[in-house]
Amino acid sequence: MEEGNNTSEQELNNVPETVEEEVVQHLNNPVTDLKPIVKQYLTAVKGVKKEGNKFYFSDGSARVEVRVVSDEIIRVRLAPHGVFLDDFSYAVPVVDQKVTTFRLEEADEYYGISTNTVTCKVKKEDFSISFTDNTTGMVMSQDAKPMHWEENVEFGGYYVFATKECLPEENFFGLGDKSGNLNLRGRKFQNWNTDAYSFGWDQDPLYRTIPFYIGLHEGAGYGIFFDNTFRSYFDFGAESNSKTSFWADGGELQYYYIHGPHMMDVVKRYQTLTGTHKLPPKWALGYHQCRWSYYPESRVREVAQGFRDHQIPCDAIYLDIDYMDGYRCFTWNKKYFPDPKKMIKDLLNIGMKTVVMIDPGIKVDDNYWVFKEGKENNYFCRRSDDYFMEGHVWPGRCQFPDFTNPTVREWFGGLYKELVELGVAGFWNDMNEPAVFGAGTFPNDVRHNYDGYRGSHRKAHNVYGMQMVRSTYDGLKKLMRNKRPFTITRAGYSGMQRYACVWTGDNVATWEHLKLGNIQCQRMSISGVPFCGTDIGGFSGEPDGELFTRWIQLGTFSPFMRAHSAGDTSVREPWSFGEPFTSINRKFIELRYRLMPYIYSVFWEHHRYGFPILRPLSMLEQENISNHFRQDEFTFGDKILVCPVLEQGATSRTVYLPKGQWYNFWTHELLDGGNEYEISAPLEDMPLFVRAGSVIPEYPVMQYVGEKPIEEVWLNIYYASYEVNSFLYEDHGDTFAYEQDIYLEKKFSVRGDGKNLVIEQVVEGLYTPNYELYDYNVIGLPFAVSKIYVDDKEVTDFGLDDRNRLKFKSNKNFMHIKIIGL
Repeated sequence: MEEGNNTSEQELNNVPETVEEEVVQHLNNPVTDLKPIVKQYLTAVKGVKKEGNKFYFSDGSARVEVRVVSDEIIRVRLAPHGVFLDDFSYAVPVVDQKVTTFRLEEADEYYGISTNTVTCKVKKEDFSISFTDNTTGMVMSQDAKPMHWEENVEFGGYYVFATKECLPEENFFGLGDKSGNLNLRGRKFQNWNTDAYSFGWDQDPLYRTIPFYIGLHEGAGYGIFFDNTFRSYFDFGAESNSKTSFWADGGELQYYYIHGPHMMDVVKRYQTLTGTHKLPPKWALGYHQCRWSYYPESRVREVAQGFRDHQIPCDAIYLDIDYMDGYRCFTWNKKYFPDPKKMIKDLLNIGMKTVVMIDPGIKVDDNYWVFKEGKENNYFCRRSDDYFMEGHVWPGRCQFPDFTNPTVREWFGGLYKELVELGVAGFWNDMNEPAVFGAGTFPNDVRHNYDGYRGSHRKAHNVYGMQMVRSTYDGLKKLMRNKRPFTITRAGYSGMQRYACVWTGDNVATWEHLKLGNIQCQRMSISGVPFCGTDIGGFSGEPDGELFTRWIQLGTFSPFMRAHSAGDTSVREPWSFGEPFTSINRKFIELRYRLMPYIYSVFWEHHRYGFPILRPLSMLEQENISNHFRQDEFTFGDKILVCPVLEQGATSRTVYLPKGQWYNFWTHELLDGGNEYEISAPLEDMPLFVRAGSVIPEYPVMQYVGEKPIEEVWLNIYYASYEVNSFLYEDHGDTFAYEQDIYLEKKFSVRGDGKNLVIEQVVEGLYTPNYELYDYNVIGLPFAVSKIYVDDKEVTDFGLDDRNRLKFKSNKNFMHIKIIGL
């Protein structure tokens, strides 16, 4: 439903057609306030003007800008009375990308703006806009009715609307932080960042706003990014099965059409607009343990030592709000933590990093140095009548920095100095929707600087959390010099991935939430926010050992792996449930660390090339419409298929394998894709499959990242009778030297022909790892081996292990290996 100010389409149709008719109604019924002016539509096109890569169309009053951003991306903007707003976006730092050629053509019925890939047609008669694939001639997206608007009498500006055709078998994905099924068809949503404690299935809105979706029909995909920070709405065929709509309570009707036709291409091109995630420090990809709250210091030390005593790997322990003095940010509760510097150092000595929480609410207290600085420099948000914005959160009465002000961001980022000097390794920005007890959030009339472009909270609400963590990230980057910051945010807007990772919020210890978290992480990944995880085990409620263990298994293949729980629940460290759960949890957390080079390489592929980290089956085989409704399985990168167990008591599950050939990770059984299988899944196992032809690098198990030097890297090579490419990325692991090409990107090519197997390696970059050897495990060879040559030199020391894997070693710098059958 198109809900400008909660006004339905039917109600709008009953509004008077003209201002004069409205005034007459008002005179006949003076008790009733004047209604807003009716919804107005673009009319016939009266002309077009070209300015560089921008084309301006007009119906005599309103203007529409069509801007060629790249061969595959076109931006559309509407100015209802001909005056555009300032062209500024927190989501898109740079609009224009690589444009080759484009042209304007005029036909009897339309104007066409064509790139090498796509044509945007503007229909002369009624201003309807469509986008067509130049290769196939397929209409990818088209207006069901022209863009329209309704004046907002109370606040000024307009409610703005776009309505597209929704084809009978069209399905929709993305939109970021939404609960419920992965496929969005038949549902409607609202974007308004909300503290959604213990949210439920299909509850909306949640913590983040990502107004980007992907449409799929007839095997082809496209994307729409509605870059509007106001409260916005999306309807995917809910009100009318033949229409999909998006609209907002203010701001500008500005959207990007992003061409596919593959879902992967749509996501990658969206990432060129909004950015990719910077490489995190490698330790951030390990297992993290959190609770609200671990205190006092003795309890923190006990939990940290528990991991080492149980030989369960862990890289970080978290301090929630109780580490602070009266919940005042950037302070310590000296009763609980009398010597934080020594504690943090001692934790680091056993390989455990410390991560702390920072909230936006600053306690109103003239004896509190942070409040005093903010007050003296006028850094806090004010309401329209110049009163400070005040609300109650954890410290009591608080004021809130205006993070849309660059001066405030720089100040706040500098406040982390003492925590960094104490050795804190990571920072977690919470409550930044922004959340306020009782009221929910700020009133609409709060004013924001908006980087000099001005705005009320209606405009700034959805970017507040993103700008807070931007302040945190930028401040830490300066304070930590060349070290990569690790930051987490609960709230955000499109582009937040440039500054932080996220988790799905305050979930519940239920099997339903295990399923929901799996879907949410996939959805976030294809919505441009790849570094995402859940509160393993559930934040509230009480998981049993089986649920926690199944969640650990899923978390092993979540980009962000952290267990977190509320203080009023039972403890839930990985050993809390006893055997056999402790051993199984250890096995999977160890697997995370064994696969660290693969996981790190997948992050690099995202950062450099824009690939999503988690890829649902609908992305892997979008032409198979049944995959549009499969949502349990996903690949981590493109080589490992993850099939989590999501049902209580299950000892097997049905698995669909995408086309190609796949090896069972545990048994090495080779199965043909394009089929469903019933796979054994006792509690100690979760079905995992590796794409044939893959090279999966592996490290020895460590208790934390960097515990011991890498002496050799295992390469697990899965035979295929066709060519497959794999990547291994290596660098220092915690610096920005990779931006000066101090890294290695290794491309492995594997191809077999039934009698031989050839492995080739090409290396790019300037980094030099310490190890010298590869240790190979070759899986699935269909022939007995007679000889092995590495760069034309024969290897005589090779053989089969007890799992029938071919084993041998070579220097890490090889270029060509040939394994010859008898």
